[in-house]
Amino acid sequence: MAPGRREPSSLARRGLVDAERAEQMLADPVLTELEGCRDALVDTLSRCADPDAALLGLVRLVEAAAQQGEDGLLGALCADDRARRRVLGVLGASTALTDHLVAHPRHWHAVVEAEGLDPAARAGAMIAAVRDPGGLEPQDALRVEYRRQLVAIAALDVTSEDPVEGLPVAAAALADLAGAALEAALVIAQDELPDEAAAARLAVIGMGKAGGRELNYISDVDVIFVAEAAEGHDEGEAIAAATRLASRLMSACAASTAHGSLWPVDANLRPEGAQGPLVRTVASHRTYYQRWAKTWEFQALLKARPMAGDAEVGAAYLDAIRPFVWQASSREDFVDDVQSMRRRVEDHIPSGEAARQLKLGPGGLRDVEFSVQLLQMVHGRTDETLRSGTTLTALAALADGSYVGRGDAATLDHAYRTLRTLEHRIQLRRMRRTHLMPTGATDLRHLGRALRIFSEPEKGVTALRSETSLEVRRLHQRLFYRPLLSAVARLSDDDVRLSPEAARERLLALGYRDPAGALRHIEGLTGGVSRSASIHRQLLPVMLEWFGEEADPDAGLLAFRKVSDALGTTPWYLRLLRDEGTAARTLARVLGASRFTGDLLLASPEAVQMLGESGGLVPRSREDIERRMRAAAGRKDELESAISSIRAIRRAEFFRVAVADLTEQIGLDDVGRALTELTCATLDAALGVVGPAVEAELGRPLGTDLLVVGMGRLGGREVGYASDADVLFVHDPHDGVADAEAQEAAAAVVSRLRTLLGTPGSDPPLGLDADLRPEGKAGPLVRSLASYRAYYERWSEPWEAQALLRAAPCAGDEALGERFMALVDPMRWPKGGLSSDAVRQVRRLKARMEGERLPRGADRRTHFKLGYGGLSDVEWTIQLLQMQHAHEVAGLRTTQTLPAIAAAVEAGLLERADADAMREAWSMASRLRNAGMLLRARPVDSVPSNLREADGVGRIVGMPPQSGLTLAESYRRTARHARSVTDRVFYGEV
Repeated sequence: MAPGRREPSSLARRGLVDAERAEQMLADPVLTELEGCRDALVDTLSRCADPDAALLGLVRLVEAAAQQGEDGLLGALCADDRARRRVLGVLGASTALTDHLVAHPRHWHAVVEAEGLDPAARAGAMIAAVRDPGGLEPQDALRVEYRRQLVAIAALDVTSEDPVEGLPVAAAALADLAGAALEAALVIAQDELPDEAAAARLAVIGMGKAGGRELNYISDVDVIFVAEAAEGHDEGEAIAAATRLASRLMSACAASTAHGSLWPVDANLRPEGAQGPLVRTVASHRTYYQRWAKTWEFQALLKARPMAGDAEVGAAYLDAIRPFVWQASSREDFVDDVQSMRRRVEDHIPSGEAARQLKLGPGGLRDVEFSVQLLQMVHGRTDETLRSGTTLTALAALADGSYVGRGDAATLDHAYRTLRTLEHRIQLRRMRRTHLMPTGATDLRHLGRALRIFSEPEKGVTALRSETSLEVRRLHQRLFYRPLLSAVARLSDDDVRLSPEAARERLLALGYRDPAGALRHIEGLTGGVSRSASIHRQLLPVMLEWFGEEADPDAGLLAFRKVSDALGTTPWYLRLLRDEGTAARTLARVLGASRFTGDLLLASPEAVQMLGESGGLVPRSREDIERRMRAAAGRKDELESAISSIRAIRRAEFFRVAVADLTEQIGLDDVGRALTELTCATLDAALGVVGPAVEAELGRPLGTDLLVVGMGRLGGREVGYASDADVLFVHDPHDGVADAEAQEAAAAVVSRLRTLLGTPGSDPPLGLDADLRPEGKAGPLVRSLASYRAYYERWSEPWEAQALLRAAPCAGDEALGERFMALVDPMRWPKGGLSSDAVRQVRRLKARMEGERLPRGADRRTHFKLGYGGLSDVEWTIQLLQMQHAHEVAGLRTTQTLPAIAAAVEAGLLERADADAMREAWSMASRLRNAGMLLRARPVDSVPSNLREADGVGRIVGMPPQSGLTLAESYRRTARHARSVTDRVFYGEV
């Protein structure tokens, strides 16, 4: 082997994968002049991202240089270590830039002689190239000069001793290069359109990363165009001229020619987006931002800066829009807008890309930028030092101003540089716009080596990205919420300490309406040196964020404090929140979304344990509930205490069902079924202790069997959170017992049962409404089975038969329940159906209810029960069909609304489209009634007119934030469709 030659295995140890091919290329005659510095050449190759590509690129570049008479390259590579590192570094980092150097070998001088240029020097060189393009078209000369400068920037970047630390310099140079290209493209447009150039003074405002001087290698360049009339020209003429200039500028950059293209110029961040005019005056921009702009538009304007064109117009634009930017956080909808924007970004990530996204994924660049920008907008109103468009500069200012801890700021700074460097190196390789981590081993190997990870680069770069993203996600929470703790609690010296005023501003911006109260709660939870305070200081940064995402963060934080005050010394409580992955998140969700759930938990704080139990949010069966109720009641000596223990279990089960509902683990049917079984279990258990107590008071056995019949939603297994229990009380005397004695005993049991269960307490009282009994309020509260039979045979009205459609045994003697149902079945499902006279009576009664029972001031379009298309419309329509046809259609013999609708469709009694309209309206009204009770802890009969409350209800049923208006419109539309079915099917209108 010739002297100086390395064995293939030695080349492999230096990072060359195809060592044999590398040896052949090193022996290529075109590299003869490098024979004397072969060891230095191989050493330099070993530090390249892709040594094999660098060596192949070198052979190609030397051949191209020789063909074009470019002398000196080989000599420079052999004699100058810096030249060798820069040329091979670019060739090993980017196949796309290698292709450019091969096409323009004289540009190796730009690589070797690269130095940082100020923006004016870059623009001057670019303009000179398009003004004197040689044999090229001006826009082709623009492309060639752009890439000449680009390879120089890349040369400095890839040979930086620490590419992560050097990231801001490279990003700023790329942004300046983009600005120079825009300036030169404007010159092309002005030279081609001299009349337009004379009529308009056009400025190009950089946005996004271009505006922030933190541009990528490959990216759209976001801009806004602003213009003023030149002297002697009117505004309309000037805007038309400026629009033609701007359009030509955009095509000069984006058009694909034989020399490629630069990048798209994206003007969609302008007022009204793609639908708005391309160019506006300063005054027109001011008017738009004053009247119409949304929060995200002001956030975008944080990075606005003039990049090209008329400097005076650009400065006037900034002076006009800056005041709006720094007042945006005081807008009422600021928090909702920011949260919605963040959700939109995450929602648009393709599911297969989320784990690879450096920019948009969890722990990605957008998390850093979002965090810094939100803090800027919150505190920049009063602190002008924060008003930088560059992410890292703004982050440093936040640390200097004590809005972010210095340790956190340093960590986040490094994380941001790392993610951006990964992004740069991925894009640089093929000069393609991407923000995805590669998956192939070869690409990961090159990426790792590009970041100076030479030992197991694939594993190293994957671990680096993963660790960095986790750190970003953790710091995202600390940046917003940890400083709020430091405002009121004793923390380490590394934690930022906000002033009280700054803490209040941040809480307001994050959605808390009573920041002073929130700070008091934070202080109460975190003050002192106890174990409880220490764990709360760990929990609160993330829990404050979770509360802030809900409809009522203040109520959520207050409830959390009360629960913690009640349980803070209980060992399992804080351990549960700290160690169980979902318990704290679920608790924040339900307390911030639902006052009803918070009230239940405050009455039974120990119920929070179920959040950490396996299957803890699965509603229990009636048998299980009743068994535990009977056992708890059996341990009490006093009747009132026994009922209290039953109600305590009912309260905990209410909480279980509500949490499962709020966290979308169960649906509407499941809620109705669970609450029905809970109600019936409560009644059965209560009867089991009230009956013996009454016997003791009477001094004799009751002498009669008792039955509670569920009616309405209870009988239909459709109970909601705000539902009373519509019931009938039935008894049946034992043989030999006088009717009067049995009636007295049954009445005593029923009276005591209603009082004990209906008394206000720490759980929702269980009101037992018996108004559907024979003779209504005028009749006896409880009747014997024989009395029911006699009444129904002689006096029953059609409305009573209709009410019995939903009758079902709920509690008490099962055999009596069977006898009662055998009595009422022929009434509710009359043989031969309803007479025409009975149908008219039902219709007249419904019409009278519509005219008389709607509460004064209620909106008939949005009232859930009695409004047009509401629950009453749907239920009466299907119940009329049941009374008419259930004797011959078995499927209609059900107490439940939705199965009855399905049976009517199956029997051909209802069109499928009509059934769908009724089903949707009934389900929506039921869900909204439940959601209203969950939100406000009191019944809600209509879509709330208060937009904040409507938004809270909408969130509970799965709508996005700021859906108050949408909720009302959606309900009215759905109800209107159902009402049209009622008019045709129930009233017979055509």
